[in-house]
Amino acid sequence: MKSFAKIKLKTNSTIKEALNIIDVGAMQIALVLDDKNKLLGTVTDGDIRRGLLRGLALKDSIESIIYKTPTVCTINNSKEEILKIAVEKKLYKIPIVDLEGVLVGIEEIDGFIKQKEHPYKVVLMVGGLGRRLSPLTDNLPKPLLNVGNKPLLETIIDNFSKYGLKNFILSVNYKSEMIEDYFGDGSKFGVNIKYVHENKRMGTAGALSLMKEELTATFFVMNGDLLTNINFNHMIRYHVECQAVATMGIKQYDFQVPYGVVNVNEQRIVSIEEKPSHKFFVNAGIYMLDKSVLNEIPDDTFYDMPTLFKTLIANHNMAVSFLIREYWLDVGHKSNYEQANSEYPEVF
Repeated sequence: MKSFAKIKLKTNSTIKEALNIIDVGAMQIALVLDDKNKLLGTVTDGDIRRGLLRGLALKDSIESIIYKTPTVCTINNSKEEILKIAVEKKLYKIPIVDLEGVLVGIEEIDGFIKQKEHPYKVVLMVGGLGRRLSPLTDNLPKPLLNVGNKPLLETIIDNFSKYGLKNFILSVNYKSEMIEDYFGDGSKFGVNIKYVHENKRMGTAGALSLMKEELTATFFVMNGDLLTNINFNHMIRYHVECQAVATMGIKQYDFQVPYGVVNVNEQRIVSIEEKPSHKFFVNAGIYMLDKSVLNEIPDDTFYDMPTLFKTLIANHNMAVSFLIREYWLDVGHKSNYEQANSEYPEVF
């Protein structure tokens, strides 16, 4: 049982403080306690992301995002009983309290199970022509362009691998032989790699129709031109918590109008806003999908991921958004490629 000293909060703590505890404490959870260490609730990474989606700011109090009825065990529960509860509730951490409800520690279920690798496969879409990066991509596929000190695709694979995601399917097309020569079967990188060849443009979702026999469980899909240090464990747990069939990573995009905006009602000026900012959430090109969604994808046809999500939504499936608060950059443009190389040493 672990100490809770580094992961405790008060009800007036800020979201920023909670984020710091969850990230630095490395336990994926923060515990909200009163002055006598009585457990008042919990805050997880998922709670924070949902709060930010609702418009909360980092300076706001955690009070509205506290989960006030968390599952707990008592000091009288055996490890077998704790494990059974954790499996039933799909929990990774369980607070342990005494008979008065005072926290005495936190049990890490990961330590019971000792699972070193996730079973989820990762599909990487790396078949694009990379025209926006020409002439850099005239003789080299975009995934092999160096960002920092190694190819972009190697950084992507390394990031998945460090979270126990070791099984990859690469959807390739343009100069695929160069990608296959570099990565081979993945063994020299400590992973397993298979290749699927797109003989024509099939879209981000359409290419999945070529892999239906391989994708027999929940899986990731990611565009091969993204540089990110997202915590994939957080996304997995969020997907499971939401009982989703499809989770889309999204990123906040802020746009400031460079002029004063005049609001009118017929000819009368109602108000004037000086250079207002607008907030949007954009598709970040990272997805977690249940195998059941493959039934919605037509064979041998161009089909993109937004179309798949529109279909799932229309059929009332649970499709959810996962707000990416970590570093994320689309490297598909020249300016962004230069930015990625500049920021790589600090971020990675």
